[in-house]
This record gives sequence, C-alpha cells and structure tokens, in this order.
Amino acid sequence: MTEETKKDLTLDPQDWEAMRSLGHQMIDDLFDYWKGIREQKIWRPIPDEVKEYLDQPLPEKGEAPEKIYEEFKHYIFPYNKGNIHPRFFAWIQGTGTPLGVLADLLASGMNPNCTIGEHSAMYVDHQVVNWCKQLMNFPTEASGILVSGGSMANITALTVARNSFGDEKIRSRGLKAASAQLVLYCSVETHSCIQKAAEIIGLGTESVRKIGVNERFEMRVDELESQIQEDLKNGLLPFAVVGTSGTVNTGAIDPMDELLAISKKYGLWFHVDGAYGALAKLNPNYSGRLKALEDADSIAFDLHKWLYVPYEVGCTLIRDSKKHREAFAITPNYLLQESRGLSGGLDSLNNYGFELSRGFKALKIWMSLKEHGREKYAQMITQNSNQAEYLGKLVEKNPKLELTAPVSMSITCFRMIKEGFSEEELRELNREILLRIQEEGIASPSSTILNGKFTLRIANTNQRTRMEDMDLLVKEVLRIGDEIINEWVNS
Repeated sequence: MTEETKKDLTLDPQDWEAMRSLGHQMIDDLFDYWKGIREQKIWRPIPDEVKEYLDQPLPEKGEAPEKIYEEFKHYIFPYNKGNIHPRFFAWIQGTGTPLGVLADLLASGMNPNCTIGEHSAMYVDHQVVNWCKQLMNFPTEASGILVSGGSMANITALTVARNSFGDEKIRSRGLKAASAQLVLYCSVETHSCIQKAAEIIGLGTESVRKIGVNERFEMRVDELESQIQEDLKNGLLPFAVVGTSGTVNTGAIDPMDELLAISKKYGLWFHVDGAYGALAKLNPNYSGRLKALEDADSIAFDLHKWLYVPYEVGCTLIRDSKKHREAFAITPNYLLQESRGLSGGLDSLNNYGFELSRGFKALKIWMSLKEHGREKYAQMITQNSNQAEYLGKLVEKNPKLELTAPVSMSITCFRMIKEGFSEEELRELNREILLRIQEEGIASPSSTILNGKFTLRIANTNQRTRMEDMDLLVKEVLRIGDEIINEWVNS
C-alpha cells in the first residue's frame, strides 16, 4: 500500500480556510440578493440549456466546491420560485427571513436528530411547541409536535382522532373491526390534504362528507347537521368535524363557534385546519372569529406561512396529550430510555408522530420569535390583512375590475372585466393577464375559479410587501389587460 492509500478517508475539506472563504462568499451573495430583491424580476423562465444541464447522470468523480458553487449561481439560483420577493402572491407561501436562514445553517451544522436523546435541541423543540400553544391560547397540559407542514399536521391530528374514537380500539384492531364506517365532515372548500389524510388513514374518499358553503364560501352549518343526522340514521359513525380557519382559495373562515357546538352535541372530534389562517388569531380583527380554536380538540397550522420562517415547518396541537401519545407510542428494544446519559431526557417525539428521523427545525422558530416577539408578528399579520383590504378597495374603485369573492384574511380575488365580453372571453383575458404578469417578472398571482369565473388570486403572507406593491399590481393588470384587448381588436 502507498502512503496515500493508507490514509483514512473523510468528507471534510482538505483546505479548511478555502472552505471558510467560500462559505463567507455564499453568505455575502445571499445578503446582496435579499437587499436588492425588490429591484429583481420575481420569476424567470428556465432555459432549455439549464434543464438539460440539470438532467445529467450521476458524477463518478468529485469537483472542487468553488466550481460547484459557480454552477449553482449559473444554473440554479437565477431560476428561483420567487417567494422571497415582495410581490409573490401565488399560493400561500412565506418569504423567510435572514435570521431564519442563518438559524437553518446553524441547525444543519449541529445536525441533531430531534426525536430522541438528551441534548439541547430537544429542549428547544419542547419550548417552541409550548410557545405555539401560547400563540393559540391552548392549555399548558396539551401536547404538540413540529412537522413538515400543514398536510402532515392534519394527518397527525386525524390519526389521533381516529385512534381515540369511542371504544373501537382502532389502533390495535384496525378499521375492519370497527362497528361501522367512520365518517368525517368538512366543507367543499377544505384543503385537499384532508381528503388525502382520510384516504391514508384508511377511511376512504367515500367517508369524507363535503358540506356545501354559503355565498362567503363558509361551511353551511344547517347542511352539516342534516348530514350528521342522516349518517347516524343509516348506522354510520360520525367521528370528526374539520373546520377551516382561512381557506387557501378565498381566505374564508368557517363558523367556528357553531362547528364547535355541533361537535360537542354529537360527541365528535373538532379539528381545525389552520394551516394558513390559525395565526390570524394574533390579528385583533380576526381574534374573535377564531376564539373557538382555543376549545378545539386539535389544531394544525404552518409556521412557514404566517410566521414567515424558511421552509419547512408546521405544528400539530392536541388538547388531550394522553390520546396523542396513545395514538403513536411504541418503544422497540433499540430505543429504550434511561434515567440519565444520552438516552435520558424528554419523552421521545416519536411517541407523538410518524417520524423517527427529523432535523432541528425548531431552531429557526426559536430564533425568529426571540428576534421579533409576539407583538411584531401580530403587527405583520395585521399588515398583510390590511394590504389585502386595500387591494380590494382599489378593485372596487375601478370599473374595469371586479371582486369575485369577499376579501378575507389576506386573500383578494378579482378579475378584469370588459363590457360585451362573454364569460369565455373574460376567462381567456384574465388567464393571459396572469401569464404575462408572471412572465414579465412583475408579480406572481395565482388563479382559481369561483362560481365559474376565472379569477386572479392574491394571497399575501409576505413580510416584504408594501402598499405600493398593490398599487403597482393593479396598474400592471390594467396595462396588460388593455394591451391584450387591443391585440384582439386589431388581429
């Protein structure tokens, strides 16, 4: 063997100072990018050459880190989704913050598995969950777990609801041993992850009752109760009601107080999908309508939306911690807990969810809440709602524009209209406005269809947005719309 082959291999850099310098350059480039983001195009089409480059086979030999970073800057960084830009309004996605990004860097550097063991990250996670309970005014004895996002938060809560239902002993005996088919209730506007959750936990699509909504896209309580009574009459087992505190479509808030009352009346689990809107509880204008969240059996909400932390992290809160633990707890021989040492400490988070491997996602929340405090977040959430209402007023003032839904939380839905245009022509007009405003890098709205109308949807959970961005958006929608109409007239 040569001297070279006798050396132990490692993935650490051969030149620590060169790697340090590269790390500093990455941080500097990011800060320059954030600082000037308002002047950048929000989105760029990805050239074919980039797609081809990113379809190359697995490398057999390594490259220098400096070269890899240059490739990143050329082929990846310029074609970001754009949700850190102040005019990103497509879907409901937060912007992140500089300290949140640095927290993720530190968390990755520590690289702990945050489900088990006696180490500091477990206590940070525990503290953050307690802070989440305080944000929702949930009982101190309640339990909770940080997860990847709203989808996982919802399925975690519904698994607890299913496993703890009545005397069915579903966790041990399975759904086939249940005395009848379990039934779940939500509105037609509820996020699709609720149906997916029902499918994954074995209930099936047919067990999901999608209740109609009123003109404000809120669940109809009379229809809900009628459906529950009909299902009981037919020998089925209603077990949970899912209310939405801010639908992703229009920001509609289901009638929480009434849903809570019906749940109690029929002995059902009341779950709130607050992935988007639960944190609007911090906004005084919405806190009253969301008061019933405090009495829910479970809440699911995202922190990468209206807490603006970098992707990804959501939270599930469960009122009855005993039911929560009983739904998931299992201790194989290789995960025995001790009273001291590395295997001591807090109860394993694996006893409260699906995952046994999970990164240190709590650190960015811990640092962000300490940096800004509850009061600042309340102001930011309120600001987003005020911006949505301001945009709604701009739309109402302009005869060329039309609101297609009531402004709610921080979502404004509108479209451009033209006298004499058919519904199909208005659809094509607004669809083309949407595409051009994205392709020109001005802003990123998304779209939806409300009561048959193709709609521009502005969903604002953006900590960088200003009122002037709403003025610019309306100006550019009208400019592009007029250009399209003139092209059609002259073609």
